[in-house]
Amino acid sequence: MSSRADNGRRRGAVDAFPEPGKIRQMFDGIADSYDRLNDLMTAGLHHRWRETGVMLSGVGPGSTALDVCCGTGDFAFALKRAVGPRGRVVAVDVSEEMLEVAREKCGRNQLYVEFRTGDVLDLPFPDGGANRGFDACAVGFGIRNVMDIPRAFSEMRRVCRPGGRVVCLEITQAHIPVFKQFYDLWLDHAVPWLGRLAAGDEPAYRYLPASVKRFPGPDELKRLMEEAGLRNVRYEILAGGIVAVHHALV
Repeated sequence: MSSRADNGRRRGAVDAFPEPGKIRQMFDGIADSYDRLNDLMTAGLHHRWRETGVMLSGVGPGSTALDVCCGTGDFAFALKRAVGPRGRVVAVDVSEEMLEVAREKCGRNQLYVEFRTGDVLDLPFPDGGANRGFDACAVGFGIRNVMDIPRAFSEMRRVCRPGGRVVCLEITQAHIPVFKQFYDLWLDHAVPWLGRLAAGDEPAYRYLPASVKRFPGPDELKRLMEEAGLRNVRYEILAGGIVAVHHALV
């Protein structure tokens, strides 16, 4: 564990260091309430943000796509709607409990996605090439929980075909003055309260605002994606400045 995390504990701050075992255990514990909390915290807008990510991924009927850190599968299902019956979507996550919820949703949604246990830092897929590899690789609200961000993007690039696209959708910090004050109050107080009320797990939802505050801003994340070898990296700011969607070419 890093000294930064140790210092945070001594000051009584929330430990937002994305240690893999802690992250897996935390998401296993909130899997059953995760979708309900997402809807409450975003007023259901997270589905619209994912649709923007799908559009920027460039996939269409017959395409292949990979969703990493997939959670309960909402981004994967949005990708599947875009690629259609002839397309293929694979989704991976380290949390078996989150994957179990995602698999249960397949039948209800009538959308077949291949859900697998997997780590974005060591994806269980061969290198992409001219005649193989995914057309797009996406991550929605998950890169914040990864310990080595450049390596994660490097792995996403590795498994895509040349000319494919990588898309990253993530919460970011607001900068509009009045909105920022409201947003900070929402993250620091309302989100943990909702976590305690709906999930019975306030610590997990204290981790959320703490992880947002330590996460790189949009420009820094763009630089990290370029460091991983991605090309033409751009980003769009959504929802009044609290969500960023980065997209790049392989």
